[in-house]
Amino acid sequence: MRVLVTGGAGFIGSHTTDALVHRGHSVRVFDNLDTQVHPTGSWPNYLHVDAERVQGDVRNWDQVAAAVRDMDAVIHLAAAVGVGQSMYDIRRYVDVNAVGGATVLDVLANTSHRVRRLVVASSMSIYGEGAYTCTACGLASVTARTVSQMHARDWEPRCAGCRLPLVPAPTPESRLIQPPNIYAITKRDHEELFLVMGRAYDIPTVALRYFNAYGARQAVSNPYTGVVAIFASRLLSRRAPIIFEDGQQSRDFIHVRDVAEINAIAIERNDVADTVLNVGSGKRTSMFDVANLLANGLGIFIEPDITGQYRVGDVRHCFADASRLRDRLGVSSTISLADGFRETVEWLHTQAAVDLVEHAATRLHERHLLR
Repeated sequence: MRVLVTGGAGFIGSHTTDALVHRGHSVRVFDNLDTQVHPTGSWPNYLHVDAERVQGDVRNWDQVAAAVRDMDAVIHLAAAVGVGQSMYDIRRYVDVNAVGGATVLDVLANTSHRVRRLVVASSMSIYGEGAYTCTACGLASVTARTVSQMHARDWEPRCAGCRLPLVPAPTPESRLIQPPNIYAITKRDHEELFLVMGRAYDIPTVALRYFNAYGARQAVSNPYTGVVAIFASRLLSRRAPIIFEDGQQSRDFIHVRDVAEINAIAIERNDVADTVLNVGSGKRTSMFDVANLLANGLGIFIEPDITGQYRVGDVRHCFADASRLRDRLGVSSTISLADGFRETVEWLHTQAAVDLVEHAATRLHERHLLR
């Protein structure tokens, strides 16, 4: 099968390209080589040598049309990524993500092509808060934490009935979608646009809601990328990782090679269509524990700086119910957090990081998005 991977030179995209080539597919990588991700603006040396390379922008109709031509399937990963930055760089995020995704679909609707399978990258961020239960009342309906609650540093979501702190539970795909930031809104748009297109044009389509991917090739000098890379950039610069709130907020971390393998399997399975699937480990880990795991692995023993501040648009806890992924695709994550961090640390030892985290925090603070 000939597969187009948009954003294929990036973190998840390059690993997905590896997985596809390994499984015998021909891959065309389409990427704009954004300097926030690729500082030199050139193709990364880790990109598979057997992948065809096309530099272009998903917002450019003609470039997308040329890239789609003679492809059997499309994995659409191209996106501007970052919760905090999305809250002030609004037009660019909506343009790259929503308009970029729409351009890919517009090309498919208005040109002759042979694409018979679509996979689109969605995100766990579209849920907002994850699922919770109340020890007194049972399953809880959760809304965003209030400004007054956050100002009081009362971090845990509370039951609307009895006001007890809620207990995090695995988040299923049926959870009500409440995107809390611009990035999340654009990812919701991504999955809905692609699923509607798939139904209308009879192209089997799957939206994959990625949880927190980590691993080699994540841009350690990009202060808006994944938290593992952000913490690593601080530690490699011999500075304390900065953690907001009290450090006990938690996420679901899945190794990027697991994500890539799931992408490759999803593009092959025409019998799984018109659905959304969580792509996570089903386990949750606190930010404090992530920082300490990295510090111990790198041998740079610096305690994290827990600021007590909060970032507008952040959620407290969210981790995956991955049962639908197992039931529908027959796959699950296989790389443990311990093994994945060991591998990540080995790669980090080869990297030189430019620490821009404080600069990014200052930009948020100036806009009253960090309080």
